[in-house]
Amino acid sequence: MVKLDKKTWKENYFTKLKTLMGQYGKVLIVGVDNIRSKQMQETRMDIRGKGELLMGKNTMIRKCFREMEEEYPHLTELLPSIVNNIGFCFTDMDLSECRDLLVKNKVQASAKAGIVAPVDVIIPKGVTAMGPEKTSFFQALNLNTKITKGMIEILQDTVVCKVGEKVGLSEAKLLNMLNISPFFYGLELQLIVDNGSVYPPAVLDLTPEDIIAKFQSGVNNVASLALAAKFPCAASAPHSILNGFKNLLAIAVTTDYTFEEAAKVKAYLENPDAFAAAAPAAGGGGGDTAAAAAAPPPPESESEEDMEMGLFD
Repeated sequence: MVKLDKKTWKENYFTKLKTLMGQYGKVLIVGVDNIRSKQMQETRMDIRGKGELLMGKNTMIRKCFREMEEEYPHLTELLPSIVNNIGFCFTDMDLSECRDLLVKNKVQASAKAGIVAPVDVIIPKGVTAMGPEKTSFFQALNLNTKITKGMIEILQDTVVCKVGEKVGLSEAKLLNMLNISPFFYGLELQLIVDNGSVYPPAVLDLTPEDIIAKFQSGVNNVASLALAAKFPCAASAPHSILNGFKNLLAIAVTTDYTFEEAAKVKAYLENPDAFAAAAPAAGGGGGDTAAAAAAPPPPESESEEDMEMGLFD
């Protein structure tokens, strides 16, 4: 294979990026920190025929995006995200399915000094396989220990590194000595571009119920604003009609004026005892059953008492 010069290689990369941007309608930006070559190979095999994974230097990607801003204006929103180690997955498949294919290949890894912890690192309590000569490692991290049958025992679970913090040299050495590999690395979905719309990956986890709830919340806000501003609209119309009915009902109750919907309310206010008496009758046969259940049991007859006597009485 003939090795291309730097200028030709850049031109070919720009051409490929532009071609993929026009060929596919969806782009997923993924973080590839601490990703091994085998993981990348397996991921490419998983999406083969369904999409294409493209890596590159951030400076070249930014330059290419700026050249395509007139044709794809949404690329301006992506420029702040072109940082650290990232890649692009171009696809037309379902975004949730593509997300699952990209992030499924995770590899467990040991802690290394200087890397940022993606999760809290906890050393569990219990007896270790280390002798008393290793006590200094635990003392450096302020871990409570004691010697049990010639072995170091950790007395309580201890967080040695919190999420977002860099792993120190002492923490890394101790975790490796305890054979603790606390991290799992894989492609991390950071941003989604769907036919010009840019949104975070959390949108893929929204359910229809979540969407309906957010829509209903928006409708309620619009209705509240319209009612406060006395501006009628479709969202506020039901509330306005109900408020108007309440006003008419209040007038009918306090005056001799009446209408069909107010007649029952006025009758109830004039004679509430009549409605209270009619309530048990509305239950049908249930009232008879309740009365029968509440009735005291009949007294036992004398014949029944005679039958309870012994055979030779």
